Amino acid sequence: MNTKAKISQAWQTVQIARHPDRPQFLDYVSEIFTEFDVLHGDRLFGDDGALVGGLARFDGQPVVVIGQQKGRTTRERLQHNFGMCNPEGYRKSQRLFDIAERFNLPVLTFIDTMGAYPGVGAEERGQAEAIAKNLAILSGLKVPVIATVIGEGGSGGALAIGVADRVIMLSHSIYSVISPEGCASILWKTAEKAAQASAALSLTAPRLHALGIVESIIEEGEGAHLDPQTTMLRLKDELKKALDELTDMDADARCEARYQRLMKFGSANLENAS
Repeated sequence: MNTKAKISQAWQTVQIARHPDRPQFLDYVSEIFTEFDVLHGDRLFGDDGALVGGLARFDGQPVVVIGQQKGRTTRERLQHNFGMCNPEGYRKSQRLFDIAERFNLPVLTFIDTMGAYPGVGAEERGQAEAIAKNLAILSGLKVPVIATVIGEGGSGGALAIGVADRVIMLSHSIYSVISPEGCASILWKTAEKAAQASAALSLTAPRLHALGIVESIIEEGEGAHLDPQTTMLRLKDELKKALDELTDMDADARCEARYQRLMKFGSANLENAS
């Protein structure tokens, strides 16, 4: 594939990942899980609508479910802060991680965010510390952890709930250290080069699978918004398969495998896969 075609394909994927009719976290919850009981607040500052989480049943098994919700109407988007979490959202997830560890419940996370909220208040309340603590906690959880990128996976805001034993991506989702517009603004001083940046960032599911960053890709045809039911059923099957494999592992062996998974990410591996 020539450079122009790669740029076009990557940018098209970005547009589909951001499609306004694309299924969001709570749509997946209603289809894949039952008895979803939402937990609110971080016991320090307040509740963050961008991150929704709680206890649920997956195929009859109790689990902890956490995800970023963007909202569709103007009212919903404001309520959920467009899916951009404040530190209280990540601290809410820390409460849920603690519950999962205490009661030996698998953790399933769903990523869909442009990134963590960059506002002054968020920084004052410890945004970076909250994200860093999430990374540390997820790295050491004894229970199985599965992360799924269902739309946008942007920067530390996504990674804060993305450290896992298995990472799954929908075929038209994206996962990157920065948004294409942000990357273009840094490299070329203009967001108009976002399409070119999207190709350079290697943010598509096939590319990240080739690099070993994600383990599985869920095929969604021309977009999950066109046939959400089929996509959700495929994801449910993949989640069940991954959870069965991880549950059969010894907890210490699972943690060691998670550590080794993270340690294999590096320049040598990326160079070999390029």
